[in-house]
Amino acid sequence: MRSYDSVQHVRGESKFVDDIAAPEGTLFGYVFYSPIAHGKIKSIDFNETLKVSGIHAVITAKDIPGENQIGGIILDEELFASNEVHYVGQPIALVIASDRVASHKGVKKIKAEFEKLKPVFDPREAFEKGNLIVPPRIFSLGDVDSVWQQCDYLIEGKVESGSQEHLYLETQGALAVPIEGGGVKIISSTQGPTAVQKIAARVLNMPMNKIEVDVPRLGGGFGGKEDQATAWAVMAALAALKLNQPVKIILPRQEDMRMTGKRHPYSSDYKIGLNKDGKILAYQSWYYQNAGASADLSTAILERTLFHSTNSYFIPNVKATAYCCRTNLPPFTAFRGFGGPQAMFVIESAIHKAAHVMGVDPSFIQKKNLLKEGDEFPYGQKTENCRAVKCFEENEKRFDFQSQSVRVKKFNDESKLYKKGIALMPVCFGISFTTTFLNQASALVHVYTDGSVNISTAAVEMGQGVNAKLMSVASRIFSINPDRIRIDTTNTSRVANTSPTAASKGADLNGYATIDACNLILERLKKVARELLSADESSTIEIKDEFVHMNNTKTDVDWVKLINHAYVNRISLSAQAHHSTPNIYFDRTKMKGDAFAYHVYGTALVEATVDYLRGTYVIDSVKVVHDFGTSIHPVTDRGQAEGGIVQGLGWMTLEEIIYNDEGKLLTDALSTYKVPDIHFAPKELEVHFLEDVPNPYGPFQSKAIGEPPFMYGIGGYFAIINAMKEFKPDKEIIYNAPITNEKVLMWLHSND
Repeated sequence: MRSYDSVQHVRGESKFVDDIAAPEGTLFGYVFYSPIAHGKIKSIDFNETLKVSGIHAVITAKDIPGENQIGGIILDEELFASNEVHYVGQPIALVIASDRVASHKGVKKIKAEFEKLKPVFDPREAFEKGNLIVPPRIFSLGDVDSVWQQCDYLIEGKVESGSQEHLYLETQGALAVPIEGGGVKIISSTQGPTAVQKIAARVLNMPMNKIEVDVPRLGGGFGGKEDQATAWAVMAALAALKLNQPVKIILPRQEDMRMTGKRHPYSSDYKIGLNKDGKILAYQSWYYQNAGASADLSTAILERTLFHSTNSYFIPNVKATAYCCRTNLPPFTAFRGFGGPQAMFVIESAIHKAAHVMGVDPSFIQKKNLLKEGDEFPYGQKTENCRAVKCFEENEKRFDFQSQSVRVKKFNDESKLYKKGIALMPVCFGISFTTTFLNQASALVHVYTDGSVNISTAAVEMGQGVNAKLMSVASRIFSINPDRIRIDTTNTSRVANTSPTAASKGADLNGYATIDACNLILERLKKVARELLSADESSTIEIKDEFVHMNNTKTDVDWVKLINHAYVNRISLSAQAHHSTPNIYFDRTKMKGDAFAYHVYGTALVEATVDYLRGTYVIDSVKVVHDFGTSIHPVTDRGQAEGGIVQGLGWMTLEEIIYNDEGKLLTDALSTYKVPDIHFAPKELEVHFLEDVPNPYGPFQSKAIGEPPFMYGIGGYFAIINAMKEFKPDKEIIYNAPITNEKVLMWLHSND
């Protein structure tokens, strides 16, 4: 089944926020933001700005009728800085003008004085100063302190993982239009329409029912528009109501990169203990999360780091401690994997170093400790339908890991200037919002008298293909051609109290809600068909390929005839349904619970080649066996897997976020921030769907796909490291990602 959105994208016909025809009289906003990382605002002068032709107003914290507060989980983030600034890029004022050029000119005329205060950029320094957003979070299983002395090998180390820019194609933006009765309609590029509605209500001091949020689609999100789209939508709404005119804010690329948060950088420590057989007896980890200047989603991300601290392994004794450290950088935020990748990189680094100490291949330790059915995670949940071993062994067999290792060794023995490295990367990722109440969604389905169908859900289409999956779901339930089905925009007036489209749960939650709503209509239609055909109660009635079948025999009653008969007989052709994930919970007082509906498993085999003279490398191949369950839409799922893999490789290799000593982002343009392109992409990328593995907890026995493949990119890091070690086997590895070409070159040619 083809994807409607993909066709629209290729034709250039897809409409995003900035493509929507703005109403007559629309004004444009441009943000004036802090040029320093930390300080007090001494004075701001807007007089020259207001003299610029086309300027209508300057909006500041003083213009807010409600609360100057946009914090979601923790109320620690102002919409506009009022007295102090806490990072370069923090919004201070919004200049409103008749066109974008005038608004830019107006911002340049603002005169501001600041009293600089000493900033903190390093999470460990923030920890030492006591700058924690929340108290430390700890997950534990068994007793690590009681088993260290039983270990034959004790290895300790430090791991650094860098940030990552979302670099969605569509920058942050919103259009706000005043509506009758003092309300406002906001067209926003957000993953969380209800979050925008709720925060706007708080700032504007009005009830949520006066605020309509509509999301046509996003030009990419990756988590960067889960919380951080809210500020721009609220600013636009505030200005629109103040001036009683439509207001649009679209961030230019450079300002988007400077002002918005990214993946959290982590500085981590670990201690791992193993016996001579390679069994991990104990594992302790400490994560110093750089949260930036305010909480955003950091606390939830911190917890997911803990949830994934042991990745795909069973370790009987674990203690993982995480610190949410406040610094003077833009608030870091959600990003594909939501803290999980940072934890997995630490455990894989620990295993890699342990393997070097023991003189074995890391795969020996990996395989020895894979999760099995009934094993317990550090948060108390036990594995069910565990496929960790199945994926690992299928990868070894399908891609012949042993012979590949022999081939790589032969190449390295014969080559002096190029060396290859090979690595296996198993993945186990939990599927659900760990904040339990977010695991709910609703769907509204209408069937029209011409047989066409319209579906509204809480899911936001952002290129991940959720609309294609929802269309497939409805097509299966009604047994009609997908061309009859339209997925509507995501709108808070049609579907209220939405959870964000995140945590890989968009298709699961909204898919189930759509199934339930369609089934309500289907049961009514079957009753109508029974009466139309004068069938008795013992007769079986089904709809197959747009025709009613009675007792497995096709009748002359087609879909449109059935719909019209239902309408004439005053039978409702609309239904609303609500779905919540059953049997999940997490007790934060005990840090225990069945937090996830299920887990996704998989294993990647990655090969890389390093050039000794230049320090450059290529990713030769990524070969994956992945647990998709029973895929609803294989084309979409394969695309998500391939995209996630390449994005994960980018995080581990090319993508380096650099701030200067004053907290200013230096990698703030596509000329200074490198992302994977066609030349970087693996020469060979193969994704195998694990067979005969239905998932009882997903719609049509499917599994979520958005985030899990991202972690396969970690295998690319270790493939490169293993190739580097072939040049200098005895030189110590510093586990610091991304492993850029510059870092490779310096490691290969430095004497220390």
